[in-house]
Amino acid sequence: MTYTLNAAMTVGAVVAALLAPPHAGAAPTPHAVVTTDNETPVLYDDEAGGNASGDDPAIWVHPADSRQSIVIVTAKEGGLRVYDMGSRFVIDPAGAAARIPLTEVTAADQRFLFNPDRPAVDEEHTAYGLAVWQPRPGETYAVVTQEGATTIATVRIVEVGGKLGYTNVQQLAMPSSFRLPDGTTWVPCAEPGVLPQLEGVAVDQASGVLYAAQEDVGLWRLPLPLGPRSRPTLIDRVTDFGVHDVYDSETEECQPVDPNAKGYGGNLLTADVEGVDIYYGRGATGYVLVSSQGDDSFAVYERQGANRARGSFRIKGVGGADDINGSDGLAVTNRPVGDYRQGLLVTHDEPETGPDVDDERDATNFSYVSWGDIADAMSLTVDTRAGNDPRLR
Repeated sequence: MTYTLNAAMTVGAVVAALLAPPHAGAAPTPHAVVTTDNETPVLYDDEAGGNASGDDPAIWVHPADSRQSIVIVTAKEGGLRVYDMGSRFVIDPAGAAARIPLTEVTAADQRFLFNPDRPAVDEEHTAYGLAVWQPRPGETYAVVTQEGATTIATVRIVEVGGKLGYTNVQQLAMPSSFRLPDGTTWVPCAEPGVLPQLEGVAVDQASGVLYAAQEDVGLWRLPLPLGPRSRPTLIDRVTDFGVHDVYDSETEECQPVDPNAKGYGGNLLTADVEGVDIYYGRGATGYVLVSSQGDDSFAVYERQGANRARGSFRIKGVGGADDINGSDGLAVTNRPVGDYRQGLLVTHDEPETGPDVDDERDATNFSYVSWGDIADAMSLTVDTRAGNDPRLR
């Protein structure tokens, strides 16, 4: 395996961040509103619920019958859950259903990606966000971020003894501090020893551009593969970018030094910035979707050019479903799946609420939203003919 950390790449990232234009005290924009009446069964993050805390979803489109497509989600310590297009369990380790088995395909004895040994892994500075990139047929890479750090790594997925391992590791340290127009240096506030980590990542399969959400900073664009010429661009900033905070060890919260400070943030993203995915249109068209966890909304940017912002939306629950709050992760496809003939957005919801939910337990779930409804609410394009599916290239 090859492990590379190029200091010039870190410097280039910082320079790119400094040159991005500020948006001093930008006012928030109104959100469009879409609805959903389709949500998955509730998950509970306690012993009785199998320590299942929902987080990130992915959509698998069936190559022959879109109605057999599935949604796969992480439940953190509870493992994985799989749902059909009606948000019903296909796989539930708790026993509600098990129509399709999952098989472990990870090769044994792989070296840790970010840490030298198990004790270092146990300190939790380990893998966090994940995306897959296929630059050409037969060649697959994973893009991984590190918890509590600013590192992004890429690895090539290879066969090892009939299972999947990785090699060709490249790493890039993204910025952890930013020089502001007023001459001060801003360091996003966090508990001691923790850097401003990146979580949601998505790769444009056509252009090889990586979109990465740095939770307390904003949304980055970075061409792949990683190398000495890698130059990240900060597309948009969180609303409180540049506001100096101090960490309170008693409350474990960050508080502004000056409550009236305006900062240099944008108007669409409220920290934390979390899930990222791409809705593909023909050619270079389409959209980048980002979950703005701090204000329960979703920001939309154009896929092409300089990723011009198109606005944001919130999701209101109807027909027994609740509103979407605090989304950690999202997934979107432009392919027709099930009854969603104009594409589908799946998003995490926390906390899950409702008359049948035990609100004294940590409850989460996922909701399905028609892309057609989002497009109507925001004057966006529907294009079911384009896609990132390598089977269709």
